[in-house]
Amino acid sequence: MTETTHPQPPAPPSGGAKTRSPEYRLAQNSLRGLREDLFHDAFAYRPLPRTTGEGPLARRLSGRLRSSAEHLPHAVVGVAALLALWAGSVGSGASDGPLALLTGLVCAIPVLATLVRPVGAFWLSMAATPVAAVLDGSWGEWPWLPGAFVCHLAVLVVVAVRTRPRTAAWMWVLTALYGFLSDVLFGGRYYYTNSAPMMVISALALLVVSVWHIRRAAEQEVTAQQTVTAHERSRRTLLEERTTIARELHDVVAHHMSVVAIQAEAAPYRVENPPPELERAFVTIRENAVAALTELRRVLGVVRAEDYEAPDAPQPTLADLDALLANVRDAGLEVEKATTGAVRELPQGVELSAYRIVQEALSNSLRHAPGASARVEISYVLGGLGLRVVNGPMPEPSLVKPSPGAGHGITGMRERVTMLNGEMTAGPTDEGGYEVTVFLPVTAAPIEGDA
Repeated sequence: MTETTHPQPPAPPSGGAKTRSPEYRLAQNSLRGLREDLFHDAFAYRPLPRTTGEGPLARRLSGRLRSSAEHLPHAVVGVAALLALWAGSVGSGASDGPLALLTGLVCAIPVLATLVRPVGAFWLSMAATPVAAVLDGSWGEWPWLPGAFVCHLAVLVVVAVRTRPRTAAWMWVLTALYGFLSDVLFGGRYYYTNSAPMMVISALALLVVSVWHIRRAAEQEVTAQQTVTAHERSRRTLLEERTTIARELHDVVAHHMSVVAIQAEAAPYRVENPPPELERAFVTIRENAVAALTELRRVLGVVRAEDYEAPDAPQPTLADLDALLANVRDAGLEVEKATTGAVRELPQGVELSAYRIVQEALSNSLRHAPGASARVEISYVLGGLGLRVVNGPMPEPSLVKPSPGAGHGITGMRERVTMLNGEMTAGPTDEGGYEVTVFLPVTAAPIEGDA
């Protein structure tokens, strides 16, 4: 006989817990949000902070007025409290006696409480509404008398500004619930119920505050993203410049190491009957040069892009500056060159970096100050090389507008100077131009015959 297998029902969740419906979980999360926003630590001390004084209006004020503008939110709340006091006293049915003043105070205290205990101020406002009605004793508006109306509306707006949109939504829901129950239970005794005006006006006010919160959060997120993007762009530019420098140094060092290896291999053939010790020394020199060249290519070769091709022509030096200046003059920049000190041959890395720095500085002059003149000063001094590239202010009026830049050229120049342990300053001049000053140290070569 064939045994029939019946499917087994799924096992219940561990611990005997029942699967909750999405509606139940939504209601549970909503109640949890209500408890967190309006019940948990509702009367905690949270003083209203002063403004930073960096707003569009505060920036137009002088020093003393700007410092006073830091307390503008407190002054606005104080004015709202005075308005609630006046509306509660004048609009009370208790004429002008102490009871009218007490009604006004009951309406003003919750507004002032928003300065230190915002969520608690909402509950005080809810409690002040029936208290003001009892003190009034008239059969006028219900459930919000004029003072209570101003009080509750001001409290809703201030608390919404100080918290978040979810809290504003819960406050509006509780206000609507209070108005509905008041109309159902006691509305028949009064001539006029103002629950509908309260709901409409408060909804519009809270909607405006919520939109302001959302826009502010979006602006902060955009600012944070822009900051991160700018940092990443600067970091990427720095890495790209380092990669370019590493490529150029690789080409320079590889060239010299290749020359050393070739000369070491050919040297024994230039001497008649060289001693064996000399031949072994040249063989060792060649082997070490080839090994160093191989290791150099292995380590620095990783910085080359796949589509990078080594230049066939030799790397530029300071001797090529005249050709560079001629090209810049053809582009419309009036530039003059001045050389001081004894011109001498410098290490190829220093010559290349100096050429690139002058090239980038003149490119910046063309880009940012079209029509201005420039001057290149090269100083051969003891212990190094000094560079100074300065351009004058852009003439007014100018038919060519400057093109904006991201400052990557300055970053690249600083990176080159840093890798050579040099010093660099860059900034505007008093005449309205821009100046780049660089010093590249050069170790003096030992004098022949020194020990």
